[in-house]
Amino acid sequence: MNTKLTLTVDKTVIEKAKRYAKSNGRSLSNIIEEYLKSLTQEKENENDFEISPLVRSLWGSVKPIPDTLNYKEILDEELAKKYLK
Repeated sequence: MNTKLTLTVDKTVIEKAKRYAKSNGRSLSNIIEEYLKSLTQEKENENDFEISPLVRSLWGSVKPIPDTLNYKEILDEELAKKYLK
């Protein structure tokens, strides 16, 4: 069940957050909801570690590498280009 929440936040922070949400294809409500969930979530294991804000900000910005990628072949090709001109 969704409930409306009113917050008072600095205008520039809201503007930046809206741009961030739009550039990542997410709603600001979704970002805030996920953040609040992460704050209130009970740790399942005492060995859990906290993800730094920098790493959290990068979440989803890198596409997953396909299983079929042959990095050795790509490396060989790039080294050949560089040294066998």
